[in-house]
Amino acid sequence: MAKRNALITGGARGIGAAIAERLATDGNRVFINYVNSTQTANDLVEKINTNGGEAYALQADVRDDTKIQAMFDKIAVDFGGVDILVSNANMSFTQKPFLEQTWDEFSQKLNDEVHASYVTARLAALSMKDKKYGRLIFISSTLSESPAPSFIAHGTAKGALDSLNKYLAQELGPLGITSNIVAPGLILTDATKQSPDEFKDFIKSMTPTQRIGEPSDVANTVSFLASEQSLHITGTYIPVCGGAYLP
Repeated sequence: MAKRNALITGGARGIGAAIAERLATDGNRVFINYVNSTQTANDLVEKINTNGGEAYALQADVRDDTKIQAMFDKIAVDFGGVDILVSNANMSFTQKPFLEQTWDEFSQKLNDEVHASYVTARLAALSMKDKKYGRLIFISSTLSESPAPSFIAHGTAKGALDSLNKYLAQELGPLGITSNIVAPGLILTDATKQSPDEFKDFIKSMTPTQRIGEPSDVANTVSFLASEQSLHITGTYIPVCGGAYLP
């Protein structure tokens, strides 16, 4: 079978990097999107290629429509378009309680999150529809369903992403395109490893599996949703949190 083309936005580090490595191991051609982490992205590409995979680094700010279009055009011209999109790009947000937060602070996260996912998903779906095959996978968060103090901007933006996913699943299903949410809980990455031990111990105590997730846990779930085995799964919300959130 010909290689599928998998684009991972925000794919240079953390969860995105683990997803890129796993999808490459699965036999996909991976495109690692990044904004500023040039060396990190190039190092990851070299690692994947050295291990027998096929990877390319593509710089583009997924908040910029012109740069998004240029990235998709390059994949289309050189490799025939995107078959798998993993929308993972991290958008910064203001961590404040509702009563202390302004609309501009709140809406910045909402606009950035939905805009990047919407535009990349639309361009990906346009590439996928003629092939009658496609996988859209959005990285959300359990905070969209299980609120935590001062995470209102983040949780609401991810909640909008969860809703977008359902509409895409319904509309694009007849075209052979599936759309699913992967919602991590706390995952040990460079950004979270420095959290106080007391906080990590508390999360463990609230988690049935009694551990904190690793990027590979998310990557394993994405791998399944990106595969041929997930043909009849769409519109789902899959928490990857060891049962810390139970819907």
